[in-house]
Amino acid sequence: MRKISTHLWFDKEAKEAAELYVSVFKDAKIRSMAKLSDTPSGTVDLVSIELRGQEFTLLSAGPLFKFTPAVSFLVACKTKEEVDALWGELAKGGSALMDLGKYPFSEKYGWVQDRYGLSWQLMFTGDREIKQNITPTLMFVGKQCGKAEEAINTYASLFRKAKVGDILRYGKGEEPDKEGTIKHAAFTLEGQEFAAMDSARPHDFTFNEAISFMVHCDTQKEIDHYWGKLSAVPEAEQCGWLKDKYGLSWQIVPTAMDEMLKDKDKKRTARVTEAFLKMKKFDIAKLKEAYAGR
Repeated sequence: MRKISTHLWFDKEAKEAAELYVSVFKDAKIRSMAKLSDTPSGTVDLVSIELRGQEFTLLSAGPLFKFTPAVSFLVACKTKEEVDALWGELAKGGSALMDLGKYPFSEKYGWVQDRYGLSWQLMFTGDREIKQNITPTLMFVGKQCGKAEEAINTYASLFRKAKVGDILRYGKGEEPDKEGTIKHAAFTLEGQEFAAMDSARPHDFTFNEAISFMVHCDTQKEIDHYWGKLSAVPEAEQCGWLKDKYGLSWQIVPTAMDEMLKDKDKKRTARVTEAFLKMKKFDIAKLKEAYAGR
């Protein structure tokens, strides 16, 4: 399990979407499926998948949140044919944000929202080395525009293994974007590559809970560290979820809970579910007590 993985919130389509994504991407698989009962959203589906080495958790928990392009997933493709094939599948029932075609930065590129609203950037990379096939990309818009570099440095300071990579900045004549702000930047947290950008153009969206990043922690000390450093919106704290000062959502979760929720003993999973629904920051000791029935 990677230290950081991606969590996607769906209305009712988590299983359907998981099956689609696994069919569309090579080297993909469904890792696990589970149902959680008696949650505020009723009985919910929880599906774990792997796409080209990247871990995603898909949750069906009602129409509370909608995906936005503030977080998209850049797919690096070795051939133009691969771009065409992915576009053909992901665009079905979806919409183009940037038409498939030739751009200064790629001979074949397109940005598409799939039928569920999730955003994918499909790029032919040519001879460039592909270290990570799918890269979460953060777009800082509205009140957060201009804060991409600050956010990158903040995140890099919180994680033990972090690196800020190449930064491309806006120059003169690229208004409305301010000169010196981030046009594209790469950074790595715990082996997970991310990208970020500022965009001063008018957008009717920003970050929300539909996409969050799960930080998997082995100890309570770790949970306390990330929670204390990242949480900036007290009213958003619930069931391991938090929002940072840029509006991005994270989940600080114990690795032990993953196995607890996969347990086939429904009484055990029910006890764990009941326990964590009462928590804001997770308490590993109390979760273990609930699992053991103490």
